[in-house]
Amino acid sequence: MSTTWIVSADAGRARIFAESDANTPLQEVQDMVNPAARTGTTEELTDRMSPIAAGSSSHGTGGALPTKQYQPQQTPEQRESQTFASEINDVLLKARQAGQFDRLALVAEPQFLGALRNQLDPQLKACVSYEIDKDYAHSNGQQLRDQIRAHQAKG
Repeated sequence: MSTTWIVSADAGRARIFAESDANTPLQEVQDMVNPAARTGTTEELTDRMSPIAAGSSSHGTGGALPTKQYQPQQTPEQRESQTFASEINDVLLKARQAGQFDRLALVAEPQFLGALRNQLDPQLKACVSYEIDKDYAHSNGQQLRDQIRAHQAKG
């Protein structure tokens, strides 16, 4: 009998459920929390000195001042999402190599689903049987199963 692991996640939490039989309740395997998503970015950024603050200013040195139009390639939130997605990948890869599941399903908030896809190992990508771009990370096993069935009935 094959086992499917269902990852239900957003940038702050990932719950992994196992499904061996469609008629039995989903079994929660792991609940992962991303503490970085819980602390606001404003806390992280307001504790640092600005590049145009007096102590690190380029005034009088002939150096260029940063412009207000500067946009980093990756925001702190995106970096934290990728780090969390990488942690999820590591847990899944170890479980896959240990033979704990045969198939994988990804149910995640749309932006986080993209981060998760980017971090998935090729071995795991080959196991993905379906993806749903909805945030059900805070649903219990029965609610998640009902949402998945409803989504599959539509498509």
